[in-house]
Amino acid sequence: MFKNVFGSGFLVRTAHVILTWVITLILFLHDTDLRKHEENGRLVQPVLFVLLVLVSVLLYFAVSLMDPGFILNDDNGLQFTLGTTEEQQDMIPPPTSKSLRQRRCGHCLLQQPMRSKHCQTCQHCVRRYDHHCPWIENCVGERNHRWFVLYLAVQLLVLLWGLHMAWTGFSAADSWQAWLRSNGVLLAAAAAVALLSLTVLLLLGSHLYLVSLNTTTWEFMSRHRISYLRHCGADENPFDRGAALNLWGFFCAPGGSAVVWEQVYFREGSDPV
Repeated sequence: MFKNVFGSGFLVRTAHVILTWVITLILFLHDTDLRKHEENGRLVQPVLFVLLVLVSVLLYFAVSLMDPGFILNDDNGLQFTLGTTEEQQDMIPPPTSKSLRQRRCGHCLLQQPMRSKHCQTCQHCVRRYDHHCPWIENCVGERNHRWFVLYLAVQLLVLLWGLHMAWTGFSAADSWQAWLRSNGVLLAAAAAVALLSLTVLLLLGSHLYLVSLNTTTWEFMSRHRISYLRHCGADENPFDRGAALNLWGFFCAPGGSAVVWEQVYFREGSDPV
């Protein structure tokens, strides 16, 4: 029973929710602008802040519990070659050939479409695998990547707003000892929020940069080991269609429509479906 609870990410998600609402409560209990507005009956700002915190928590659970694009059965109509690892399998046919040899995962024994990878933690292959995020205890892949980026954006907005509110709550004192006694809890909350803000800012910036190039964290970090990229030049990306089209395709493509990356890679057919 306890093994299942630990393995399901229950503790991580519980810690996230508790930390979020504890910091929110601290901001309301101290003499911040949120509390001043509440005491004066001006509820617009406090209500908006709480609603934004709630939206960030709901997005967190959506990304955490969403299917990132698990491959649960074989795709038909494509040839494959057996292999032991994703990266070592040669999946690129000779230049004169237009046929595709699709690899079979050495762990779950399912055919892997291009840009997919087996996650050792989730024990599944994931379409357009980006990375496994321990904070959401889930993979980031084809189906939840855009929601993950949206979650990061909302979370950053909440954190920066909370950091500003914490700054407005610090009170003056005659000595450092007295100041720490009256502001110690708020200072700890502000330090945690500042650290999280920096982390989320770096994550959001890196993901937006990679999205603008139409590459993933896995491909960016391990391209020398990935069969369909290691023959490309250092600055060559076969999936790149320009920043504008990459961002449009990532954020505005109809949900649930899987791109056939083999077609994009070989530039066969018309628009990917």
